Amino acid sequence: MTTGRNLTVKLSLPSRVGAVALAGVLALSLTACGSDDPVGDAPSASGGSTDMAGAMSGELNGVGSSAQEKAMDAWRAGFQTANPDVTVNYDPAGSSAGRTQFIEGGADWAGSDSALKPEELTSAKETCKSDAIDIPVYVSPIAVVFNLDGVTSLNLSAETIANIFAGKVKTWDDAAIKADNPDAKLPSTAITPVHRQDGSGTTKNFTDYLNKAANGAWTAEGADDWPLQGGESGTGTSGLIQAVQGGQGTIGYADESAAGTLGKVSIKVGDAFVGPTAEAAAIAVDASPRDEERGANDVVVKVDRTTTVAGAYPLILVSYAVACSTYADDAKANLVKGLLGYIVSAEGQSAAQSAAGSAPLPEKLAADAKTAVDAIAGA
Repeated sequence: MTTGRNLTVKLSLPSRVGAVALAGVLALSLTACGSDDPVGDAPSASGGSTDMAGAMSGELNGVGSSAQEKAMDAWRAGFQTANPDVTVNYDPAGSSAGRTQFIEGGADWAGSDSALKPEELTSAKETCKSDAIDIPVYVSPIAVVFNLDGVTSLNLSAETIANIFAGKVKTWDDAAIKADNPDAKLPSTAITPVHRQDGSGTTKNFTDYLNKAANGAWTAEGADDWPLQGGESGTGTSGLIQAVQGGQGTIGYADESAAGTLGKVSIKVGDAFVGPTAEAAAIAVDASPRDEERGANDVVVKVDRTTTVAGAYPLILVSYAVACSTYADDAKANLVKGLLGYIVSAEGQSAAQSAAGSAPLPEKLAADAKTAVDAIAGA
């Protein structure tokens, strides 16, 4: 079934005041969309402490990354099962919308496929009355997906992908595509690139990869908003996937968990081609350094897009939970801390892996994420 924000059970969150509790329809929202098993094998979750199981109550409102949607369904299910008096709402409106609403005070936390920018950190500090922090929660490959009759997989270099999305490689039988796919039967069908219409952390990660790995074929820096004018587009992960599915000769980019039956590209890493798997994404994270310029408990990964480590797939997103380090309300601080504690735990990461096919956080990154969550406090 199609995922996305068109389902009435997916809460729209224009503000905290306007948020509507979904306790009566939660089960429907968790089973009516996504994969055949949208919550995976979500384990019982106590919010980070077995002593707190069932003890929490209240409502949390989050908004942001559509790439996190399947994982978030699993996280909400696990956390609310252990804490039945808690309602967790999440609107997958996109990373840009999530960061904006969080900064404006319209969400308790945000999901974002890119970390807060320096100016956003400054603005968020005024809203939080404390430092805002980025906590890694979700690691996943971004799949370059396509819809082309008779072709289910292709090898492409970053340079060729960049030239396709820039409109310089126009047909599927172009010499650049043939060179890396000598055995494929490629038609002369026109290529139709599809990009995200809304501000998107997936777009930022995709364009950052092209900028750094495409040997100068893509000059625009990584950004949430698609840098080129015109072209086909879709809103949210589900909207982009629908646009690719609805055409012939189309190509786009999305979190691998949403790729479904579309063809997928293996990208060139060194002298090999690597597919978008959770294992390859984890190798790329391990090969990437931390951003040492961030503040305490602001845990940000600087993805190495040009790594040649064997088996790495550097077209990835490291997706974050954006939160305040201190909340004015103790009860709200405990709820945020409980939810995020479950998300970064081994149980929470396993639930996301089962539901969305994501890569569990590497051991060191998971430890740093837990430290950041444990430091969240009430005023």
